[in-house]
Amino acid sequence: MITPDTIDASNRAFDEAWRSDYAHLDEQLRRRGLDPDAVVEQVAAFEVAAPSWALGTGGTRFGRFPGRGEPRDIFEKMQDVSVVRRLTGSASRISLHIPWDEPDDPRDLREQAAALGVAFDAVNSNTFQDQAGQTSSYKFGSFQHTDPSVRKQAVAHNLHAIDVGAALGSKALTIWLGDGANYPGQTHLRKAYERVRDCLADVYEAMPSDWNLFIEHKPFEPAFYATVVSDWGSSLMLARETGERASCLVDLGHHLPNVNVEQVVARLITAGRLGGFHFNDAKYGDDDLTAGSIKPYQLFLIFNELADALADGALPASPSYMIDQSHNVKDPIEALLQTVDRLQKSWARALIVRRDALAHYQETNDVLMAEETLREAYETDVGALAAAARKRLGGAIDPVAAFRASRYREQVSEARTGAAYVPPQSL
Repeated sequence: MITPDTIDASNRAFDEAWRSDYAHLDEQLRRRGLDPDAVVEQVAAFEVAAPSWALGTGGTRFGRFPGRGEPRDIFEKMQDVSVVRRLTGSASRISLHIPWDEPDDPRDLREQAAALGVAFDAVNSNTFQDQAGQTSSYKFGSFQHTDPSVRKQAVAHNLHAIDVGAALGSKALTIWLGDGANYPGQTHLRKAYERVRDCLADVYEAMPSDWNLFIEHKPFEPAFYATVVSDWGSSLMLARETGERASCLVDLGHHLPNVNVEQVVARLITAGRLGGFHFNDAKYGDDDLTAGSIKPYQLFLIFNELADALADGALPASPSYMIDQSHNVKDPIEALLQTVDRLQKSWARALIVRRDALAHYQETNDVLMAEETLREAYETDVGALAAAARKRLGGAIDPVAAFRASRYREQVSEARTGAAYVPPQSL
């Protein structure tokens, strides 16, 4: 339902204004000694995965307000992801959560995904909730649990997730643990860590040799006193003790207020253990809001560290990028389109930082001019660059406008009758 003709019709409405904006921006950037076409090429190469659980309206402890035409199963979610891919040129991969979106036949799902131009990103395991038919409970933890049988069950679940992912063509496993304690004295802090470390080693040992393990940290929730993998230091310790293909995953919402996330990114780059990102935003805690909606400058500064490291050769390969948001009051597809656009713009801004000038000001301790060099890039309207990258990939100048003009939501609302998919509460 989103065809090249649909996108072309939308682009014609914006083409004249876009060409004018691009010409103006081209002049600005060349005056700074930058090549806009090279930036467009790099933005076009930017890829971010969409999470299967973000295609339906999320919920809170108080309720959920579903919208029209929400996907009822993983097949319809892939159809929605393919819409995001067509309109943005990015988001051609989907990340599944096991067992929330576990397919009955992974190979059949893989074939249908390929027909839609979609492939599979990292699979995500779940030992922070008890599932139907589960023998033991994770009420007091999974990898950290004092009972060896619970730990064995948790490891087995992760191995199952790997099997599913391998059949889908995935190459990575993301592990986020809710393990920890709510009260002082509840757990032995050192032994809890050691048990988690040992379980991760078991999972790592069973992974295919071409897979990566991403260890995700979070300071609180549901363990409000002492989470085992609470910060990047704990994640880094575990990655180093687990193996070369284990690294740290940075969720932008998984930090306490005022944490310098871009510095965390820089530290993990230096350690050689930056595995990837979950993009979202937060005002108070793990809010899972649209990326860049609350702290757009922080998002730019994170991309600046990545662009700087790539330029220096300090980051041999691009990290794994994924969106991790809960769309409670927005149309989920529109929210994903908005997010990809913001990520593309943040990456473009990072790529137009005058690196030689910044390095000079840093070396000469010219604090004001170093800051202004970053602000210059951040305050530049790079929308025309992001749109040019999307056009190069067959996408839309304005993805949300094209989506609304297509009436995709109205069309699938007529086809998707019956019970709507109800995603688990976002964590």
